[in-house]
Amino acid sequence: MSISENIKALKASLPEQVTLVAVSKTKPVSELMEAYQTGQRIFGENKIQEMTAKWEEMPKDIEWHMIGHIQRNKVKYMASFVSLIHTVDSLRLLTEINKQAAKHQRVIKCLLQIKIAEEDSKFGLDAADAKALLDSEELKTLENVQIVGLMGMATFTDNELQLKKEFDYLKTLYQELKAQHTDWQILSMGMSGDYPLAIEHGSTMIRVGSAIFGARNY
Repeated sequence: MSISENIKALKASLPEQVTLVAVSKTKPVSELMEAYQTGQRIFGENKIQEMTAKWEEMPKDIEWHMIGHIQRNKVKYMASFVSLIHTVDSLRLLTEINKQAAKHQRVIKCLLQIKIAEEDSKFGLDAADAKALLDSEELKTLENVQIVGLMGMATFTDNELQLKKEFDYLKTLYQELKAQHTDWQILSMGMSGDYPLAIEHGSTMIRVGSAIFGARNY
C-alpha cells in the first residue's frame, strides 16, 4: 500500500479522540509531502536538526512534534516553531525550553516523559520525580512552557501482558495527575507495533512511523 493509503486506513480505524502523529524521522520530504497531501498535518521527528531542515522546506501549517531525546544545547534551533515536545525528562530541560521559547514570545507545550519500559535504553522520569517536578516552585516561574500531559515508550516486545502492564501503569499515573491538572488532554503512548493496545488503555495520541512510511532506512 502507498503512504496515502496507509494513512487513510489508519485514520479510519482510529477512535475520534485519538490524534495521529506521523513519525517521519529519516524519511525524505517527498514522502512527508505525500502524507501531507492526504491531509496529515502532524509530524514527529527525533532529531532537532532534521526536523528544522524539514520545517524550513515544508508548508507552514504543519505541527512539528519532537519525540526524540533532547540535548539542551539544541533546543534553540526548534524553539521558534515546534508545536509539542514529548520528551521532557528534567526540570533543567524544561528551564532551557522556557528560556528559548521566551526569546520568540512563545509558550511551548510539553509532555513529561515517564519511564515505563524495562529496557535501560529508554529515558524518562519515574512517578515520584514527575510529581516532584509538577509541584516544584521552579515550575511556577516558567511562563513560556505549558505541560499538557504525559508520554511513555513501552518495552520493545511481543509480550502483550508486559505491554498492558506498562500502558496501565502510565494510564493510572496520568489519571491521578490529571485530577490536579484538569487542563491536561494528552496521553501519548503507542507506536506502530502496539498502538491498538495503547488506545485500549487510554492513549489519546499515537506515534506511528513504519505503519505509514514502511520500514526505516538507517
